[in-house]
Amino acid sequence: MSTSEAQLVARVVDTGRYPLPDPEGPEWKEVVTRTRKELEADGCSVLPDFLRPSLCETLRRECATIAPEAHYDVETVNAYNIAVDASLPEDHPGRIPIQRGNAFVARDLIPEHFLVHRLYLSELFQHFVASCFELPRLHPLGDPLSGLVLNVVNPGMEHPWHFDTNEFTVSLLTQEADAGGVFEYCPNIRSAQAENFGDVRDVVQGRGERLVRSLALRPGDLQLFKGRYSLHRVSPVEGETARHSAIFAYSERPGVVGSVARTRQLFGRVLPQHLAAEGRAVRVDQLLD
Repeated sequence: MSTSEAQLVARVVDTGRYPLPDPEGPEWKEVVTRTRKELEADGCSVLPDFLRPSLCETLRRECATIAPEAHYDVETVNAYNIAVDASLPEDHPGRIPIQRGNAFVARDLIPEHFLVHRLYLSELFQHFVASCFELPRLHPLGDPLSGLVLNVVNPGMEHPWHFDTNEFTVSLLTQEADAGGVFEYCPNIRSAQAENFGDVRDVVQGRGERLVRSLALRPGDLQLFKGRYSLHRVSPVEGETARHSAIFAYSERPGVVGSVARTRQLFGRVLPQHLAAEGRAVRVDQLLD
């Protein structure tokens, strides 16, 4: 660990509550143990005020300056991000079309000096996150676009019900909406062995309130989430202020690059790295995406 990295973490993270520079200390282990229990119980853990409150305005301002760079394309999708005209049974939740209105700023448009970019590359941060997910190590994605992104949900839009391709996600709210824009999720609604289409269909059609939990996130809150098995969304944003959140994408192995089709869908473009990696993806299960 370099002195400069330790200084960065100490300046950015509330190390009184989250002592990232001291992974052998009892306070660090206590935080990790608590987070692991929450992830085991319902696939989600929120670390409130992870960033120092004095930096939240800097965080908001930096990300707001690049939000106009987001690739924006309202499209009809479903909860699995598969073709909506797929030949599926009539009662299959994949037959239910929904509008995806959120947008993403790609990593190559996020300046390296921004707080979120520097935190994303921090080995202390990576070690802490890996330990919370009970993994020996995490690697930043080799993908030049999707490794770190800013998720932008403008007023009147939503990030609809979906599952993640990754087993885990790390995100940091940088700007909250005036109203709406609530993170909602269904803990472990499916497993690697069972899709549980009935419950997924109920939630997507608005009949599964019993399965849905809501989170009141604030700027500077760090969220660790297992989105591969938990259906989730950001509800429609109301008012005049967009909802912004930084998404830190890591992998258990180095060099992971997104597929051509998914990359083009999210960012409107692909790079040579995506073309070169096409067909080399390794799946962790046989679930629908």
